[in-house]
Amino acid sequence: MSETCEFKNAPIAPAWILAGSPRARVALLSGSTDGTSFTVMWDCTAGRFNWFYAIDETVYILEGAVTLTLPSGATRQLVAGSNYFFARGTQAQWQIDSYVRKVAFCQEPMSGKLMLAARIFRGLKRVVVWGPAPKRGLRMFETS
Repeated sequence: MSETCEFKNAPIAPAWILAGSPRARVALLSGSTDGTSFTVMWDCTAGRFNWFYAIDETVYILEGAVTLTLPSGATRQLVAGSNYFFARGTQAQWQIDSYVRKVAFCQEPMSGKLMLAARIFRGLKRVVVWGPAPKRGLRMFETS
């Protein structure tokens, strides 16, 4: 089944814009059933702006280029074929000289308590499904 992307205007917060008049658009590609993650296609015209990440985001550049300036002052050029991960709570300055299009996978990270509960659940599930871990030196599927 093939679907086309329906882009919608996604204005950048005016307070974040540092130079130019960047115009951004977004198209939702997919979303998880639990509502904690989604994938979008996003594009933007020339401009310079700050971006503040409220969720984890992994980007893959499809077209164009962007120069990122990180809070440390380090810069990173992303071009078609590049990817980058932004953790929730981080920030980057985006400088787009002409145009950029990316695919972004966005996910709401779990709290520390929820991650611990998930690890415990996976451990219990392994014990229930597979039985106790074999003693050192013994093969799990060995038959005698």
